[in-house]
Amino acid sequence: MLLQVSNLSKSFGVTPVLSNITLQIEDRERIGLVGVNGAGKSTLLQVIAGELSYDAGDIFKAKETRVGYLRQNSGLNTDRSIWNEMRTVFTALIEVEKEIRELEQLMSDPALLENEKRYEETMNRYAVKSEWFKQHGGYEMEAKIRGVLHGMGFGQFAPDTPIHTLSGGQKTRLALAKMLLEEPDLLILDEPTNHLDIPTLTWLEGYLRGYPGAILVVSHDRYFLDALVTAIYEIERTSSKRYTGNYSRFIEIKAAEYDIQMRHYEKQQTEIAKMEEFVQKNIVRATTTKRAQSRRKALEKMDRLDKPMGDLKRASFSFETDITSGKDVLEVRNLQVSVQARPGEASDQERRVLIRDVNFELKRGITAALIGPNGVGKTTLLRTLTGDHKQDFGVINWGTNVKIGFYDQEQKHLNPSNSVLDELWNAFPHIEEARIRTVLGNFLFSGEDVFKKISSLSGGEKARVALAKLMLLKANVLILDEPTNHLDLYAKEVLESALIDYEGTLLFISHDRYFLNKMAESMLELSADGVQVFFGNYDDLIEKKAELAEMQASAPSTSTGTRASGAAPTSSNASTAPEEKKNDYEASKQAQRDARSKQRRLEALEANIAQLEADVELLEAEMADEAVFNDYVLLGEKTALMDTKKTELEGLYAEWESMME
Repeated sequence: MLLQVSNLSKSFGVTPVLSNITLQIEDRERIGLVGVNGAGKSTLLQVIAGELSYDAGDIFKAKETRVGYLRQNSGLNTDRSIWNEMRTVFTALIEVEKEIRELEQLMSDPALLENEKRYEETMNRYAVKSEWFKQHGGYEMEAKIRGVLHGMGFGQFAPDTPIHTLSGGQKTRLALAKMLLEEPDLLILDEPTNHLDIPTLTWLEGYLRGYPGAILVVSHDRYFLDALVTAIYEIERTSSKRYTGNYSRFIEIKAAEYDIQMRHYEKQQTEIAKMEEFVQKNIVRATTTKRAQSRRKALEKMDRLDKPMGDLKRASFSFETDITSGKDVLEVRNLQVSVQARPGEASDQERRVLIRDVNFELKRGITAALIGPNGVGKTTLLRTLTGDHKQDFGVINWGTNVKIGFYDQEQKHLNPSNSVLDELWNAFPHIEEARIRTVLGNFLFSGEDVFKKISSLSGGEKARVALAKLMLLKANVLILDEPTNHLDLYAKEVLESALIDYEGTLLFISHDRYFLNKMAESMLELSADGVQVFFGNYDDLIEKKAELAEMQASAPSTSTGTRASGAAPTSSNASTAPEEKKNDYEASKQAQRDARSKQRRLEALEANIAQLEADVELLEAEMADEAVFNDYVLLGEKTALMDTKKTELEGLYAEWESMME
């Protein structure tokens, strides 16, 4: 065991943040730490890393265990270059390498050959140093640095790039790259997937799966947690609980445990009610007083179960439209966009072309995801579509009756000096205050929270304010730039549910692969040379790209031949017949809608089946009770009710089986 936390508690003033936290980490374990925003996850990591004190409890760490801790949004601040900073990880190896080079020069000196004893000592020392250097990875040192830098998205950066010229997100990624090279025994990561695009995320997952030490990670990326961790600790209501398995397994286990606890609680409550009723009716009767007194004593001695608390209150909202847009929502043709040139990038020009030859269209009701590596221009493209950025040339045609709602990941449209209440009320002055407060309550702003200044809010709170404004807008086209950033795992699920039920058109940017899989009906992959359109979600995209690569590898001479329907991407510049393209698009869109409808029906069926099964089980338990069993009338009523529920259950089973075929 590398680390054990026992009964740890931490308060800020009179407010408890952590209470009796217990956690243990064994060698090479991959553990995820989850909980709502503000649950105390980052506080616990800081305590474990020794950066915060704690009020009570114990932390036991194995002797000589090296701990590496990467705080959220904590980047490197140094005047060194990227390459020289990474080399500081291997200072001991570099010193030994320097000594080896000096010994090599010494051995080449003819004077040394004349002193046999000194020559032998030098040779032995050289052999020992060389073997140590080899065993500790000296010869792989530079290759390892290059590999990690490339994987973390610095492959195109010059090695002598000064770190102080990088952006905040790039400095954070570089800090993570350095920590991976250091290879501490316990790697503690707080939101390491922030600022990472999909290729970098995929590389990081693979690297961490093979990491030689243990990992404790806080992340709101469900795909990342599912791919990496083997155990989950949840912090809820200041306490912790361990679940075996990845994030999806944790959700299943937690839901099942809650159902079991609720059934036991309800069963006990039913028993208590019957006993109390018996005592009340029979305590004064001479013939039954003793039995009534006995049951009253049993009630007093009973170990009563607490009602399961269930999930914490979650945001609750839905996106509605006040008008329906035309069938053709957006047409983009031959779009080119430039941005301000970076220092040293094009000294003779003020602007540089970011994206060119962008062509795509959106139909009413479609859900499309815009993807691509960091820096390719996704956000700039969205801002161009909404009129916040001017294109060089090209056509942007919005359809009839289009009403656009835009979500900015940086929340620049929020006024920092406004209170939460004023931010919404100023935007929608025609809505009465009671309605505004109700909406804010649905987004978890209650009581005095509505008077907080926007400037004082956390990233997650600002995101909820922006979503509240978007909901009240009732737009029929939503354009969302990284909508899941700053949201905890539970808030993401609420947002997904709201967007799945949204009847308008949706275009969004996201690096959250779980979100992409659940939401996207088509993928628009942006590069400097245009957009490629793929039908389906993220997993479909990966599968289609693999199929295309396999086809090209197996038949390079026929790469321009006929492609299997739906297997290859549709290029924005392809010369497909308009009518055929339109038919394919409509067919794919309808198939996606049918699949979503089927999935929603299956989820509803499974929920109804689970409830009916629980009802039948409860009825069977009640009918076995002596009081019911001896009451012919009551027993008949229970039997009839159970027969009805079983008949209904059989119908649901049949429908479920037919949909699964």
